[in-house]
Amino acid sequence: MKAAVALAALGLLACGTDEPPVFPTTYASSYTEVRGCRHSLEHDLVNIRVLAAPDALTPYTDRATPFPAGAVVLKEQYADDDTACAGPIDTFTVMQKLAAGSSPSTLDWEWQKVDNKRNVVDIDRTRCVRCHTTCGVPPDGYDGTCTVP
Repeated sequence: MKAAVALAALGLLACGTDEPPVFPTTYASSYTEVRGCRHSLEHDLVNIRVLAAPDALTPYTDRATPFPAGAVVLKEQYADDDTACAGPIDTFTVMQKLAAGSSPSTLDWEWQKVDNKRNVVDIDRTRCVRCHTTCGVPPDGYDGTCTVP
């Protein structure tokens, strides 16, 4: 019985979730790069670019305006040898602001890990929340974002 439950749990992890990504397929034409291509120790030792949705741009860059509910910050993740972030995107890590006080355990953000076929493979990753909890204080962090743009 325990083996069957474990196998079923592994199957669910492999399939991801039924939740859609919180960013549009056309994000590249409307989101703004706020951090250029760089190596990321925090994100599986890959190269990343960070983009902000239009309603997240001012809060992300000025570090004073509140993020409105629904605002999205997206991290494109590239292969570790793609130092120009010019090749195909391997995965995305995405954070979407929730209504204030709606989810204190996730800092009022929802996190998604999304594969390159736009399948949401994980939601509210404990690893994301744990790390972002430690970096929400200015000047290096703002409202759960971890670095100065």
